[in-house]
Amino acid sequence: MSGELRIDQVVTSGVFTLDGGSWDVDNNVWLVGDDDEVLIVDAAHDAGRIAEAVGGRRVLGVVCTHGHNDHVTAAPELAERLDAPILLHPGDEPLWRMTHPEAAYRPLADDQRIPVAGTDLQVISTPGHSPGSVVLYLPEAGVLFSGDTLFSGGPGATGRSFSDFPTIIGSIRERILTLPAETGVHTGHGGGTTVGAEAPHLEEWIARGH
Repeated sequence: MSGELRIDQVVTSGVFTLDGGSWDVDNNVWLVGDDDEVLIVDAAHDAGRIAEAVGGRRVLGVVCTHGHNDHVTAAPELAERLDAPILLHPGDEPLWRMTHPEAAYRPLADDQRIPVAGTDLQVISTPGHSPGSVVLYLPEAGVLFSGDTLFSGGPGATGRSFSDFPTIIGSIRERILTLPAETGVHTGHGGGTTVGAEAPHLEEWIARGH
């Protein structure tokens, strides 16, 4: 029997680049599984540190919440080292190719279920921060992995190429804020939040704009 479901966090540091700019960033990498098998959510920057956190567990997949370079830098290296597929929504193909012109991935689809440790990680399409952004919902644990779609204090940035503010607002309103209020939100950067903590502020975000 597999062990108890667990979620591990690894914070890695590197550079986000887009539209000719570069920014130093810390990224949250999430490992979802048990003592035997695991999914890696967002393979950011440092394949060695992520592989160390995986340990001897079997990696079922490297799941990308979106294609920005800071979330996928280490994905091909990890996939090769750990013999695991990369999963990405094809809407982010142009962003993926900016970082990994040759590396292959398997396409993610809305409402896809990714099995791990006796449960399923549910894919929810949430375009806006990028065309192929997804969030990953784990009902059994009451947790959502939001990538860069939702943070504590508002939506992810939409001021750069391939992003759109009205689209991300629609995604958050229709796909995230409809989840149970107690759902914990594990973000792509920084600290976490809950659906219930963010829901009352939607109109403020709209008024604020991107």
